Amino acid sequence: MSLRKIYCLAVLLLLSANLAAKEEYIVPSMVSIPAGKFTMGSDGGEGFKVFHSPAHDVRVNAFQLSQYEVTVKEFRKFVDDTQRKTKTQCWKRKTGTDEIEMVDGQWNSSAYAPTENHPVMCIGRDDAKAYAAWLSKKTGNQYRLPSEAEWEYAARAGSEENYFFGNDERRLCEYANVLDESGSAAFKRDLGVDWPGVKCNDKAEYTSAVGMYKPNAFGLYDMIGNVGELVEDCQHFYYAGAPTDGSAWITGCEDNTYFFGLLRSTPMFIHRGGNYGLSGSGSLIFLRGHTGGDNASSLGEGFRLAMDVESASSQVSEKNLENTKLLIAEFSATQKEKPQ
Repeated sequence: MSLRKIYCLAVLLLLSANLAAKEEYIVPSMVSIPAGKFTMGSDGGEGFKVFHSPAHDVRVNAFQLSQYEVTVKEFRKFVDDTQRKTKTQCWKRKTGTDEIEMVDGQWNSSAYAPTENHPVMCIGRDDAKAYAAWLSKKTGNQYRLPSEAEWEYAARAGSEENYFFGNDERRLCEYANVLDESGSAAFKRDLGVDWPGVKCNDKAEYTSAVGMYKPNAFGLYDMIGNVGELVEDCQHFYYAGAPTDGSAWITGCEDNTYFFGLLRSTPMFIHRGGNYGLSGSGSLIFLRGHTGGDNASSLGEGFRLAMDVESASSQVSEKNLENTKLLIAEFSATQKEKPQ
């Protein structure tokens, strides 16, 4: 073989390798959410950090929402491709108390990422938004965080009850990874705290792989429990003055608020859906949580992606669509096993 042919072959192999590297991302499985109107929030129940009243009617346009929470495997591709410097510390529960502390740890620490199919956590809201921007650039789809109204509308999936499946919290273990009998036992063993859980057993002590439990009526998994999900909205303690068109509430953000005893002068942001460490009363579909913009936490804060219907692109390669199919197959296989 001539030197010229060897050179050309080397160039082709290099180009092929670069192309393969560029395609190292996973296109999330998206669920089409129809337009509709619903009552957001509730005038009953006890607020957690931020309040969920007054109940108000909201009209939501059709959009798409990812079927699963973003996983460690998906987020790893983003970090590998961009060499992003993620947080090196995150919040965790403090042994023997109901307090939390900031300790060394990252999104890929084994304690917080037991498998590639677990939801990614110990990241900041800025990391989640950077991931959405990166994947948008890769695919041509315009991914984003959902608005809080979109999130609750999709989570309810037509339900007007405490949970998207009804009001009986003993059924939570069919649909969600929450603080149950197994979680309560793990907390007592590992943290020395006696926190009662729901009277059922979801077989997961802490987070579980995504898609382990029954979906809601829209086909979305883990809309309750596992990890709370970041939304686009900044914090407002009440819904008075909130948009009624389903858009994110990003004006008039409240600052100078206390977060775990610390006075913050920067805006807080909303996350929804509870987490693995909250029992039935903390998993009500209308409850809200809050976090800082750069806050990384192992208490159960992750995210899923949304997308406007008209922003879907046709430029996604067959290879990456196949990546999605393989990921869903992994989820399906995992669903047949008991959570760890």
